Amino acid sequence: MTTIKTLLKSVCVFAMVAVSTSAIAYTKDDDEKACKKPQFKDFTLPVYQEPEKHEVAPESEFTVMVSPWVDPKSIKLSAKSKPIDFSVESNSSFHRVKSKIPAEFTGQFVRLDISAKATLGCSEKYGWLLKVTEQ
Repeated sequence: MTTIKTLLKSVCVFAMVAVSTSAIAYTKDDDEKACKKPQFKDFTLPVYQEPEKHEVAPESEFTVMVSPWVDPKSIKLSAKSKPIDFSVESNSSFHRVKSKIPAEFTGQFVRLDISAKATLGCSEKYGWLLKVTEQ
């Protein structure tokens, strides 16, 4: 009887150690699940796509909303991989990024990219294809 109790206690201790070890295990995926990636919404210019083929005027102003859990200092905006100037207005619900299409892209296709880093560390990049008119 004592042997059975000892064996049962040993099995219980082993099971508890096995369960607790897996419960505190850490993986890189845990970070990705915990961090909400930045979101980009409500881009105000028409995107170039078939069949509409919308075009925008040079120096057209635009805005895009960025999720509030983003560090506003981490926001980057570029056109054809060249950084462009922008301003950020922030409140508790979103960051509003404002800018305009540089005149140097008149008559060209432009890939407009935005990237940002969340306060918990993960980042995201998004972009739009635009066709800038000849004027």
